[in-house]
Amino acid sequence: MCVRSCFRSPRLQWVWRTAFLKHTQRRHQGSHRWTHLGGSTYRAVIFDMGGVLIPSPGRVAAEWEVQNRIPSGTILKALMEGGENGPWMRFMRAEITAEGFLREFGRLCSEMLKTTSVPVDSFFSLLTSERVAKQFPVMTEAITQIRAKGLQTAVLSNNFYLPNQKSFLPLDRKQFDVIVESCMEGICKPDPRIYKLCLERLGLQPSESIFLDDLGPNLKEAARLGIHTIKRQGFAVLPKLVSNSWAQANYPPSPPKVVRLQVNDPETAVKELEALLGFTLRVGVPNTRPVKKTMEIPKDSLQKYLKDLLGIQTTGPLELLQFDHGQSNPTYYIRLANRDLVLRKKPPGTLLPSAHAIEREFRIMKALANAGVPVPNVLDLCEDSSVIGTPFYVMEYCPGLIYKDPSLPGLEPSHRRAIYTAMNTVLCKIHSVDLQAVGLEDYGKQGDYIPRQVRTWVKQYRASETSTIPAMERLIEWLPLHLPRQQRTTVVHGDFRLDNLVFHPEEPEVLAVLDWELSTLGDPLADVAYSCLAHYLPSSFPVLRGINDCDLTQLGIPAAEEYFRMYCLQMGLPPTENWNFYMAFSFFRVAAILQGVYKRSLTGQASSTYAEQTGKLTEFVSNLAWDFAVKEGFRVFKEMPFTNPLTRSYHTWARPQSQWCPTGSRSYSSVPEASPAHTSRGGLVISPESLSPPVRELYHRLKHFMEQRVYPAEPELQSHQASAARWSPSPLIEDLKEKAKAEGLWNLFLPLEADPEKKYGAGLTNVEYAHLCELMGTSLYAPEVCNCSAPDTGNMELLVRYGTEAQKARWLIPLLEGKARSCFAMTEPQVASSDATNIEASIREEDSFYVINGHKWWITGILDPRCQLCVFMGKTDPHAPRHRQQSVLLVPMDTPGIKIIRPLTVYGLEDAPGGHGEVRFEHVRVPKENMVLGPGRGFEIAQGRLGPGRIHHCMRLIGFSERALALMKARVKSRVAFGKPLVEQGTVLADIAQSRVEIEQARLLVLRAAHLMDLAGNKAAALDIAMIKMVAPSMASRVIDRAIQAFGAAGLSSDYPLAQFFTWARALRFADGPDEVHRATVAKLELKHRI
Repeated sequence: MCVRSCFRSPRLQWVWRTAFLKHTQRRHQGSHRWTHLGGSTYRAVIFDMGGVLIPSPGRVAAEWEVQNRIPSGTILKALMEGGENGPWMRFMRAEITAEGFLREFGRLCSEMLKTTSVPVDSFFSLLTSERVAKQFPVMTEAITQIRAKGLQTAVLSNNFYLPNQKSFLPLDRKQFDVIVESCMEGICKPDPRIYKLCLERLGLQPSESIFLDDLGPNLKEAARLGIHTIKRQGFAVLPKLVSNSWAQANYPPSPPKVVRLQVNDPETAVKELEALLGFTLRVGVPNTRPVKKTMEIPKDSLQKYLKDLLGIQTTGPLELLQFDHGQSNPTYYIRLANRDLVLRKKPPGTLLPSAHAIEREFRIMKALANAGVPVPNVLDLCEDSSVIGTPFYVMEYCPGLIYKDPSLPGLEPSHRRAIYTAMNTVLCKIHSVDLQAVGLEDYGKQGDYIPRQVRTWVKQYRASETSTIPAMERLIEWLPLHLPRQQRTTVVHGDFRLDNLVFHPEEPEVLAVLDWELSTLGDPLADVAYSCLAHYLPSSFPVLRGINDCDLTQLGIPAAEEYFRMYCLQMGLPPTENWNFYMAFSFFRVAAILQGVYKRSLTGQASSTYAEQTGKLTEFVSNLAWDFAVKEGFRVFKEMPFTNPLTRSYHTWARPQSQWCPTGSRSYSSVPEASPAHTSRGGLVISPESLSPPVRELYHRLKHFMEQRVYPAEPELQSHQASAARWSPSPLIEDLKEKAKAEGLWNLFLPLEADPEKKYGAGLTNVEYAHLCELMGTSLYAPEVCNCSAPDTGNMELLVRYGTEAQKARWLIPLLEGKARSCFAMTEPQVASSDATNIEASIREEDSFYVINGHKWWITGILDPRCQLCVFMGKTDPHAPRHRQQSVLLVPMDTPGIKIIRPLTVYGLEDAPGGHGEVRFEHVRVPKENMVLGPGRGFEIAQGRLGPGRIHHCMRLIGFSERALALMKARVKSRVAFGKPLVEQGTVLADIAQSRVEIEQARLLVLRAAHLMDLAGNKAAALDIAMIKMVAPSMASRVIDRAIQAFGAAGLSSDYPLAQFFTWARALRFADGPDEVHRATVAKLELKHRI
């Protein structure tokens, strides 16, 4: 695929040098005994494990400290603490267990940082995880070659036992003749006894072996014994760690024949080892492997073609390997006679329109070579499919360095900066090519590059779509609406990134730019943004290491903003304001490409070993793209002019009202009538009359339904809640539900972004739903009548966003139809649940089930006899990073082990029939297929579940307040005290005025938040969401309290909804997150963005 390096394994860089490669190919295969330059023979190579064969604990610690915001160096300092008698050294001698080590180690870290706890369990989990503890491929290949020459291999490691009582050895034991581990022997390096033990088991003298380690004291002791040493430079634990009697001894000078080498990475270590052994340890071309069965091409016809092309007379065999990269266009290494070549071909099978255009690759490289742009030397384009089955082209193999890891490990900061500067410079050179001079003026259409690209990638994504991805649907709608104006037209590479460049082995100079498949004429800023992809990807990204969690200043790597400024300075351009759009578009393209690779992997046509994983990554990358769309939307939002003073008009309902129905209603609008162009998506709609015609009609239909059906039914519904039958659903509620369905007033809450096809709901925006939600909020019962009440709304949205088709069929459909209710179990009595990372309920895997144990309370709706589903949040891995410990399970309420302890009351109100329960889950067994998304995704789901639900409560609170004020106005007009109507009392008038002002302020803030969520997304609206959560419940409490005061004792009774309004307004200062959390969020965002 054109985004070649996006799918490469994130391994260390390989060195490509012409002389070495030729030496590799021609190396004579001879004796099994190899002689060092000084005359000594070597019969074994001894490897340390951590830091040589797998990443060192120091490197893992550095990564973990960044991820967990722990001060740099804390872990190494704690490891060194106590020297020989510290917990780390005792752990490696098996004097304490893993549990004991973690306990002592955690205490040390906490004391150093003066904090209550440091999650050292998660560091240990990372250190021993399969993702991290992988043998370096270059070392695997080296060991294979060493053993092939008849030499022995050994591992000599300071090691430890895992909790399962097995030693930590993530290696193939068959690679080694001898394995010596400190935890099994009770002694650690640099104790000379452990070296002698290893040599004894190998049956060798010290001078017959070579030892590789990354720690100076270990190497020094080996050298003192006469063993040849190679040092793997890395994150070395300081000598203080091994300060004991034998380490403190005075070492005699090293014997003259001992070789002391210091290197930077496994690749260099292998090269130094080759120099000692005298034979190559890398027999293949870097980044190649045998050709996959599904990607084989006919050698005979290819060889005949190449002989004719190159004029080669040799009868020697053709060597053919496949590069790991080259996803879209399979790429092969060819060696024939003395020629090293690269072949790129179209893939087999049915291809997407305009994709895999190798003819364009060939043309652009041939033209740019004449313009001084560094490109491989192309030799020929063969469009005859009879040769190998598809068209292809051939170019010369260009040796050099390809940096796969954008953090450039092993380089000095100044060298890293020089590499990125060279990358920037060559991009400027590409964008400065005279199109007419090189004959490329017709290489693409002039102008409108971004609109055409958006259409192209949308089309290609649709052609390879396998399921609905919400973020992709949002982007497909958003991108065409926010297109930038193209300033210049140049050659664009289309996939310009660090690992598509071949660098000089010694100098920061680009020798060749690879992968031109997506090149055309277009907007050069698209290339600049694309070259910064790694800046926004995490280092743990499975198919492309990113650097967004690295300290770029310390590494010497320019940040994306600086890199962009560097480009503008070299090109003489002013910086663009819509950088975020270009990044959103870039990630959208990657997501579309990933989806294409995934679809081809289903038929075995994709060449990458990572192709099948890309299906899961498409959603991740599309969410990144949407994040940038959010930022761009927020920028546009801040620049929007707000003109035209707002005018309000008020009117009073003409018909007689009951005591439960508002006696007045207000409407106001900044325009007399909503035009088709004036929709809630395009402006801040503050009046129902300014909604689009279809939504305005829906609003008036709901308003009529409330007046005719809901308000008149409220006294009977309230009586049922106070009766002995209160724990059974009211038949009247069920009847009203059917009437709401018939009126089309059903499932209005599902946002357009979560349900773009409107399969499940009305497809309203947040602003549109805000006006309807406020109207429903004027009654305590209307949300349930319209199937828009919590917690069902959040649970239904969870299933729409994250549920499998089977989960949707079983749970979502009954909820959408109103045939079932649900609950969400997260809050726990033992811990402060305002910090959700505190939850303690466990989810343990057992055979084909998950077993749940936990104590939950304030579980709204669990007492309802219609409640069939409990969405349960618990911990599956307490040792994982804080926000990857939790998971979400769908638990059928009829599962054995769910024990409801009691209903909880809110200011004495039971809120029947759903109530709020305290519940124990005791050995509740749930099938594995009930897990949502997968283990460790709980926080991600919880955030997504909130979605627009973040502000539904605030919308309803505005409705509470309007209803309370309406009742208050009616009350004070009808009551007389101290000789005159209450409405004429100054304090009452002041209260009415204050309530109106506070309602209007809060409403505008709620609508602004909803508008920003529609325009820029939930993340960009974080500040506004936190503000309304602070403002709305407190405002409603004050407004309702004034109304109660005006009613006197009657306001406390159940004759009016005021007491219940007040109760829920006060409760929502906890239920939707405590005020303190929202205040802290607002303050942090204020300090972060507004200084």
